[in-house]
Amino acid sequence: MLGKRIKELRKQHGLTQEAFGKIINVTKVSVCCYENGTRTPTLDTLHKLSDYFGKDINYFLGNDEYVVADSDVKYGRSMAHEEIEFIEEIRKYSKLHSKIIDDPKRIAQLISKKIG
Repeated sequence: MLGKRIKELRKQHGLTQEAFGKIINVTKVSVCCYENGTRTPTLDTLHKLSDYFGKDINYFLGNDEYVVADSDVKYGRSMAHEEIEFIEEIRKYSKLHSKIIDDPKRIAQLISKKIG
């Protein structure tokens, strides 16, 4: 998720990997590796990403939204935007949504077996 978010933001700002690398003081190869998930930015680099894009470091780590259970505020949890998007999509299919809600562990196991 980290690499995907870096790449999306870099492209939104119209930057090449080389130009962006200069901004955050790393090589083009490092930017490429971050985006492909073969290298993880240092904490210092994460701060530079955060400052440049105006995003909280948690955004890059996949925890960008705080979600609270309908019935109880103490059960809040940070979730990635993509996870929330997935849940919203599943809700469009009422029969599937019901099956998942009824037995989430079983459905997850079935999906896991199906996709290998």
